[in-house]
Amino acid sequence: MTGVKRERDGKVGILTLNDPASLNAMTPDLLGDLARAIGEMTNDPGIRALVVTGEGRGFCSGQNLKAVNSLGDNLYAGVMQHYWPAMQAMRECRVPVVVAVNGVAAGGGFSLAMSGDIILAARSASFIQVFSRIALVPDLGSTWLLPRLVGRQRALELMLLNEPLSAEQAKEWGLVREVVDDAKLIEAAKTLAQRLADGPTRALVATRQLLEESEHASYEGQFRRELEVQSVIRTGADAQEGRKAFVEKRKAQFTGR
Repeated sequence: MTGVKRERDGKVGILTLNDPASLNAMTPDLLGDLARAIGEMTNDPGIRALVVTGEGRGFCSGQNLKAVNSLGDNLYAGVMQHYWPAMQAMRECRVPVVVAVNGVAAGGGFSLAMSGDIILAARSASFIQVFSRIALVPDLGSTWLLPRLVGRQRALELMLLNEPLSAEQAKEWGLVREVVDDAKLIEAAKTLAQRLADGPTRALVATRQLLEESEHASYEGQFRRELEVQSVIRTGADAQEGRKAFVEKRKAQFTGR
């Protein structure tokens, strides 16, 4: 049975899609287990960041066509029941999520990669939309996520032409943060996740939410919303420790000690 491997490295949880024979193609079983794994990991208060990656030669090759019938006759209901919980868990995770893309991220796999917070890519990685090749529109949130990452024109180009986007070009376009040698991908992802795990988790996640809200807010409305969130965040232990460390650092700079 396919599923998701769960590992832990200190404050970082590592979740690995584990169906390498299909390049981790999407099935209700696989994405259902991903949703459960994210919930299990983040229920542990000691986990402060996640890494999501794929086993083998690919991150996720999109929908497993052999599993289409398991979604039922009503595609809308089937996808919302079996796939939406995993995408929602990624997008609304209580800790930052680093996605480590090894090999291909195609179709829904491309959407899954974008649902995290920061993407790292192996040098062999590639991204492709695929959908219009089979006379379908992009789904699993791709039309919302992609233009926000690379802009409308580039998103349309990827979706209409279905040309693969290399890891290096994905970095140039702002889709991924960093491209690393394949053998170094997981360590690089864990290093970045550890940096996030050492940060103020509530503030980092609240920042993600504010950015998403800003898409439909006025300047004044967002100005006020930032202050509302700031008023809540600043009372937390993370914020108090952060301010103390900042003051001590500044004091050392000015006193030369």
